[in-house]
Amino acid sequence: MIQAAEASGGGSFTPLLLIVLLFAVMYFLMIRPQQKRRREAQQMQNALGPGDRIVTIGGLHGSVVAVADDVVTLEIADGVHVDFARPAIARVVSQTAVPAEAPAEEVVEEPVVEEPIVNPVTDTRKKD
Repeated sequence: MIQAAEASGGGSFTPLLLIVLLFAVMYFLMIRPQQKRRREAQQMQNALGPGDRIVTIGGLHGSVVAVADDVVTLEIADGVHVDFARPAIARVVSQTAVPAEAPAEEVVEEPVVEEPIVNPVTDTRKKD
């Protein structure tokens, strides 16, 4: 009788070990990568400056005119300025480089390489 009680009590650590292992796998596969993406997005949003070409989460392309605390002012067309919240900026298409205290005669402007705009929607109408 004593041997039977000891044998059944020894297996109680297995379910606990499986639960701990499940949480460890979820942390490394889901939580940690999401924290890394959020940190990268915050760094990108904090590095915004005037002249940067950006895309919002709604797909609006524009150029940054001014940056306040939580508001980014974009120019989406000539003379058309729109205010967006900083978290609404999805990605930076091209970033302008600000020279660090260079004399005026040595300033060399580098060409800004922009990503091509690819439209995923194709025209499927019949052409006559």
